[in-house]
Amino acid sequence: MAKLILPEQDIINALCVYIARKKQIKPEEVEIELMYDDDYGFSAEAYWSDRKQVLVMANIIEAIRLWLEEYLNQDPYSGIELVLDDQEGIIAHIG
Repeated sequence: MAKLILPEQDIINALCVYIARKKQIKPEEVEIELMYDDDYGFSAEAYWSDRKQVLVMANIIEAIRLWLEEYLNQDPYSGIELVLDDQEGIIAHIG
């Protein structure tokens, strides 16, 4: 089976939905900035209503699982690997 590649925008959308559900707000009220650091790996910052939350790798994976299951009808427990791509930015390889 071919690997599914989740583009950066889908990861951002997944995190918006994830934060919106946790904070009981609308996904469009959330802004996400994805980051990669050689020492700390992948993370993200979520902004809403003058608030900020740092999301670690586990939060990103949890959000992608939610996205896979509810929006793409894919197995949320397939292997998920975040990749820093020179052209595409931060993407996820699924499966």
